[in-house]
Amino acid sequence: MAQETSPPQLGGEPAPVPGEGQSHRTVLVAIGALLLGMLLAALDQTIVSTALPTIVSELGGMEHLSWVVTAYMLASTAATPLWGKLGDQYGRKKLFQAAIVLFLIGSALCGIAQDMPQLIAFRAVQGLGGGGLMVLSMAIVGDLVSPRERGKYQGLFGAVFGATSVLGPLLGGLFTQHLSWRWVFYINLPIGVVALFVIAAVLHIPVRSTRHTID
Repeated sequence: MAQETSPPQLGGEPAPVPGEGQSHRTVLVAIGALLLGMLLAALDQTIVSTALPTIVSELGGMEHLSWVVTAYMLASTAATPLWGKLGDQYGRKKLFQAAIVLFLIGSALCGIAQDMPQLIAFRAVQGLGGGGLMVLSMAIVGDLVSPRERGKYQGLFGAVFGATSVLGPLLGGLFTQHLSWRWVFYINLPIGVVALFVIAAVLHIPVRSTRHTID
């Protein structure tokens, strides 16, 4: 029976096998942290919708209402390919941590926004980080598990998107009614900090220096 081998890298050295040298438990914990990152990015596409009427009543700017959602989506979509290319070039772990930090900064700023233009600008900052969370979490799975197991884990990420389409509006309504609309953004902070520390502790990805040109 033929053994699965890795294709050689440039220079004659074999490429590391995904997941090689890591225990199954470590991989599962790392996948859990990646799922938290994906949850943050996906949740912020839906959780704000039910809070928008309250936000407008407090901050004003009814004519800019749609931009609260659109700014996040545009920034996230525009940043996604750039995060992917930078991850290939400089290592996905560091870039994923940077995306979490940027997303959390945007979340905190959204929570303290005093008018609609500020909220829209800070939502764009959030979107820049969210684009990195989505593309890098999916790419890191390929660094952690073998090709034959990737479908199983990719299914978990698809389930996160499905769950957030239901949980987002529900949580947004609960926070707005019982706490404040600002908690729609503040709730990201503890979840993001947990994901950040778990990624720093358990995620180990071989870094291979490669030269790329960014178009």
